[in-house]
Amino acid sequence: MLRCATHSSDGRANLHQGAIGVGINLANGKSLYAVQRNAPVYKHPDTEKSFADLEIPHWQQILELSASCYEMTGLGYIGCDIVIDKNQGPVILELNARPGLSIQMANGCGLVPRLKQINVLEPEILSLPPSQRVEYVQHQMLDEWGMHSLITR
Repeated sequence: MLRCATHSSDGRANLHQGAIGVGINLANGKSLYAVQRNAPVYKHPDTEKSFADLEIPHWQQILELSASCYEMTGLGYIGCDIVIDKNQGPVILELNARPGLSIQMANGCGLVPRLKQINVLEPEILSLPPSQRVEYVQHQMLDEWGMHSLITR
């Protein structure tokens, strides 16, 4: 999920203060769905830019950086706050052991079916290096989870 600050959120990326949560397709880094205050939005209220055109730069590097956090923490479910620095590229700001579940709203779907599928394969998947775990999830996104953009306006 990408969090976008707005004027109504006072420049903060806090969803409870009026920021926008944008679900991102793990397979390609493109936007899927966007919500503000639990309601769908199709463009940023301040810039008028369409969320349908949003694509995260350095996407593969961001996924591999996030996946490598498992080795650092040993946690299976973790939130990685990442920013893209102009000179360094993706950089971890912080890791959250109990990330918010609003990602489900931003993606327009629940986590439980995906987590159940991963839990069945957990020992096999967790023994893979981060880049291969990322590749596995990306293929699942395209083949079985059927993620298609919901942003059409």
